[in-house]
Amino acid sequence: MDGRAWMSWSSGKDSAFALHTVRTQHDVDVVGLLVTINADADRVAMHAVRRSLLEAQARRLGLPLHVVEIPSPCPNDVYETRMAAAMTAAQDAGIEHIVFGDLFLEDVRAYRERNLGMAGIRPLFPLWGRPTDRLARDMLGAGIRAVLTCVDPSVLPAEFAGRSFDETLLAELPAGVDPCGERGEFHTFAWDGPGFNAPVDIEIGQTITRDGFVFCDVLPA
Repeated sequence: MDGRAWMSWSSGKDSAFALHTVRTQHDVDVVGLLVTINADADRVAMHAVRRSLLEAQARRLGLPLHVVEIPSPCPNDVYETRMAAAMTAAQDAGIEHIVFGDLFLEDVRAYRERNLGMAGIRPLFPLWGRPTDRLARDMLGAGIRAVLTCVDPSVLPAEFAGRSFDETLLAELPAGVDPCGERGEFHTFAWDGPGFNAPVDIEIGQTITRDGFVFCDVLPA
């Protein structure tokens, strides 16, 4: 396998580790980061990471950002229209693959395969099917350093927002919570990892509850 690719970038640990994995285990040249931004808040969708921190990640990785701005809430037809435009731009740039950090949700994978197939672009899932308890520790072993930016308080105590993604956190996750948060239990911001030329300096800000989720505002230091 070869060709040029964009990494579907959430700003979190799964994206960071998927990027590392595809670079080391696949003959693919990742030349950009594709990210959806909540246009009203100017933050990464769901992860609620500030654009300035996203831009800092891109600089550390030496990769340009390709931003898709969406409203919040975002009707599915609006999302699909804007992503289709992004895929047209990708084709124009000679992109053959989009890399995703998805782990095991079959419906999500099928949705991506269907939509990218219509655009003539092949999705890659370098982390797919790996046991998530081992995968979480592989991430830590590879040097991924992340903080929880969003927590679903129906399955994880609100106090987990703002905590470091580390061995202590993994040991304290309640039963039934996926170690990688793949079912939406939590989302993260990766401030360091393989491929970063330096850490992104951050501070932990306020925690708020909005739309049924608990968000921690991560700030540039």
